[in-house]
Amino acid sequence: MIRIIAILVGLGFAFVALISFVVGAYTAATEEAPDTHLPYEHPQDVNFSFDGPFGTWDYGQLQRGYKVYKEVCSACHSLKFVALRNLGELGYTEAQVKAEAATWTVPGIDPNTGEASTRPGEPTDYFPKPYPNNVAAAAANNNAIPPDLSLITKARADGTNYVASLLTGYRPPSEELLAEHPEAAPGPGLYHNVYFPNMNLAMAPPLTSNGQVTYDDGTEATIGQMATDVAAFLTWTAEPTLVKRKQTGWPVLIFVLFATILAWFSKTQIWAAVKPKKTKA
Repeated sequence: MIRIIAILVGLGFAFVALISFVVGAYTAATEEAPDTHLPYEHPQDVNFSFDGPFGTWDYGQLQRGYKVYKEVCSACHSLKFVALRNLGELGYTEAQVKAEAATWTVPGIDPNTGEASTRPGEPTDYFPKPYPNNVAAAAANNNAIPPDLSLITKARADGTNYVASLLTGYRPPSEELLAEHPEAAPGPGLYHNVYFPNMNLAMAPPLTSNGQVTYDDGTEATIGQMATDVAAFLTWTAEPTLVKRKQTGWPVLIFVLFATILAWFSKTQIWAAVKPKKTKA
């Protein structure tokens, strides 16, 4: 008797679960889901030299982007996976890399006391962090920890265009937007950006005026130019072998095509003397 009751109870639970599933599926299929997403803009399509299967690095642009990072972005964002010696891949000579590394201040140890100190950087050092820890980073940035930028263009969809667009997307929200989406209004310590998914972020506009950085090659440093250059530089930090990978891919594809044609000819040669058997009707 107890077994029969247990079976009936189990069947009852199963029936209720089945009914709930059917009702939920029907509701999801017939009712339109409310649009809870803010109408942020998708990144602009910026043309970079490394785009496409035949893309190459524009080393002048990478050097300009490095300067934007150094003079603007490095105040809040780190590049913890990039070593100072890697700057040699941007077209700098060994002497230039050594001199550039010395302009950075990195953590060190006092050889006399053994206490923590700082020293000029060396090519073997990695880019220093702007804050000693996440608590200090959050305290200085409205409780928001600035992300490391080493892999940022790989961590975001359409990352290179996203970074270039985000840096130029700061503007006040329109009255029409606020009327339809009041939640789009920036709160205390937040800044409106049309390319950010929730349209408000804690990072203040880093590029505020033309000429904020002086380029060594004489290029006019407009806000758009600086944003594009630093986006290219961060693409290199995220995937420094991007161009080499593309260049290696073409010989591989040619070899695969040649091997496929050779295999097809070999197959026809081997099976040429074999005649198919005739079947009786």
